Amino acid sequence: AGADDMQIRVFNYNTLERAHMFDAHSDYIRCIAVHQTQHYILTSSDDMLIKLWDWDRKWLCGQVFEGHTHYVMQVVINPKDNNQFSSASLDRTIKVWQLGSSTPNFSLEGHEKGVNCINYYSGGDKPYLISGADDRLVKIWNYQTLEGHARNVSCVSFHPELPIILTGSEDGTVRVWHSSTYRLENTLNYGMERVWCVCGQLGANSVALGYDEGSIIIIKLGREEPAMSMESNGKIMWAKHSEVQQANLKAMGEAEIQDGERLSLAVKDMGSCEIYPQTIQHNPNGRFVVVCGDGEYIIYTVMALRNKSFGSAQEFVWAHDSSEYVCYSGEHFKNLKEKSFKPDLGAEGIHGGFLLGVKSVSGLAFYDWENTELEIQPKHSGELVCIATVESFFVLRYLTDKVATAQETKEGVTEDGIEDSFEVRLHYMGDCFIYTSSVNRLNYYVGGEIVTITHLDRTMYLLGYIPKGDRLYLGDKELNIVTYSLLVSVLEYQTAVMRRDFADRVLPTIPKEMRTRVAHFLEKQGFRQQALAVSTDSEHRFELSLQLGELKIAYQLAVEAEVRQHVEGKAGGNCLHHAQDHGGLLLLATASGNASMVGKLTERAERDGKTNVAFLTYFLQGKLDKCLELLIKTNRLPEAAFLARTYLPSHVSRVVKLWKESLGKVNQKAADALADPTDYSNLFSSLQEASLAEDYLKETHVRLRPAAEYPLITVSRYTHILGTLSQKCSIPTKSLLASNVMHKFVNIPVSEHFSFAKMICHTCQVDGLRS
Repeated sequence: AGADDMQIRVFNYNTLERAHMFDAHSDYIRCIAVHQTQHYILTSSDDMLIKLWDWDRKWLCGQVFEGHTHYVMQVVINPKDNNQFSSASLDRTIKVWQLGSSTPNFSLEGHEKGVNCINYYSGGDKPYLISGADDRLVKIWNYQTLEGHARNVSCVSFHPELPIILTGSEDGTVRVWHSSTYRLENTLNYGMERVWCVCGQLGANSVALGYDEGSIIIIKLGREEPAMSMESNGKIMWAKHSEVQQANLKAMGEAEIQDGERLSLAVKDMGSCEIYPQTIQHNPNGRFVVVCGDGEYIIYTVMALRNKSFGSAQEFVWAHDSSEYVCYSGEHFKNLKEKSFKPDLGAEGIHGGFLLGVKSVSGLAFYDWENTELEIQPKHSGELVCIATVESFFVLRYLTDKVATAQETKEGVTEDGIEDSFEVRLHYMGDCFIYTSSVNRLNYYVGGEIVTITHLDRTMYLLGYIPKGDRLYLGDKELNIVTYSLLVSVLEYQTAVMRRDFADRVLPTIPKEMRTRVAHFLEKQGFRQQALAVSTDSEHRFELSLQLGELKIAYQLAVEAEVRQHVEGKAGGNCLHHAQDHGGLLLLATASGNASMVGKLTERAERDGKTNVAFLTYFLQGKLDKCLELLIKTNRLPEAAFLARTYLPSHVSRVVKLWKESLGKVNQKAADALADPTDYSNLFSSLQEASLAEDYLKETHVRLRPAAEYPLITVSRYTHILGTLSQKCSIPTKSLLASNVMHKFVNIPVSEHFSFAKMICHTCQVDGLRS
């Protein structure tokens, strides 16, 4: 970052900490450009100098470029030649420099006032340099000059994805120009005062705008949906910028395709299009494809991309008849012959299919293709139409008979057309509507039910469905193609179910791996008995059998599941054993409650040097002596001392001596600070009682009780070890024991003090503690 204090500051963008700061120029710093491949940055300043800094050499100034006679407003590195950069200055010149040379290659003079900004064209097909100046002009060297801003032009940019030029000015407007025709496409004014910077996002249609009022605005330009189309035989055509490419799904052969995986397609370059494609559509028979964009359309042949027809159009749709189409400009063509009409309600968009749909401000109108009489995308049989809105969709049925009767008798025909042309369908049979939602779900609607095929990880667009392979194809804006399986037999069965026909002839054609999904559909419709017969998932069948009261089936499934789990557990243990996965074996043994497996694992882990696993297995088996010896063996003496103090107090003195001996080799003073309970019994007041508790536990906890016996064990709120110790302690010892325990448990809630004290008095047979 550079500022008016003439210093450069370097920040770590992960920690947001300042990593370095140094004096760079003798006047205000105007611009910083980071080299794309080398460890350099270029800075420009009001001191009329451009400097190169090397961060690998502790921000040493590697070179100074002199030549401008006024403030240097911006420097930009050429994306196609990383050794070349350009600079814009208020001396009304643009200079092109080469790294390593102190003199400019050449200067560009053409602006009448100071030059504020420059930028290189990011594409590889045009060696363009664009500039904006205080003379209110944007110049593209050496081709075109664009006029339109009312005040100084402060920033310019070629969009990295779209064929547009963005310019910002001190008049508060951002102007969008076509980079091929140089036509002004749009002017944006958000009322944020002067515009200082514009930047397009690589790989997206987003543009960021920076304003005088400290505001940053992110806008979307164009349409996110890619220009892509698939015809019924599996040929996919798309446009990447102005280049048209084609891929054939049949060329993939019989290779196994996984749902959701990107398809590796052999791409064929078809050539370049004369206009920038915004939409691509195949006609119904797949022989022609239309490219629409920049207010024009061109019809090409699919095989060789030969120009068949062209014209002006904002939108373009094909009719159900492959030789007929309509352009949004109001022209209706049949067999490439023109016919025009003007909709009574106006038009904002058009939709093709069995009827011509015209969208307007007041609603949606349908026209007959032949006579354009008032009658978005019907089903191929010409019966159903689906109208999709932002939040919902509506399914209508086109009543062909009523329309024909009305046309003959003229009954029911109004200025708005034939009122009884359509009826709303709450449910419909025999058809499937597939769509993607705003939350990236791929769904289909059949017989009044919405079924989710999958959850998509990004926004994708439907290309089409090929019945021969039972596959649905989708594409994204990066031109990646993915596919999902959608069996026609499943759709037919689900449609039959909605008619209360369980279609036994269709069921055998459904693969076994898909039958559980069908069973869930049956269950949702309330046909649990049929779902139980169809499902192949044991857990699902078990739940259904319980709901239906089929206890014999439920019992049989439970027995099979138990046997299967036993076999799978044994096989898993063998796999983990051969893989020497001690951690996995420990998890399996503890989860299954297999004490013998834990014991075998102990020997194996200790032999293989897996001391952590060995320690855990000893501890789980209650072999505390083994745990202690393992810690001593591995020289983990501090841990051994704490383990002994907690569980084996009779070993504390021995372990402390070993610890002191080991620590004395490193730090004798620290070793002398360790207290041995034998020599400093006053520091270990409760050690005697702990030793008695250790002896008691050795006698009573000889055998590990399995977890299955837990319900049989009576667990008291307080320990009864003291009660047993009372038989082995003298009265003074018991008094001392009771007082120690009471001292330790002073933090017990007040409400429980009396009951706890009463238990201690009873256990230790001590009077006088009532107070």
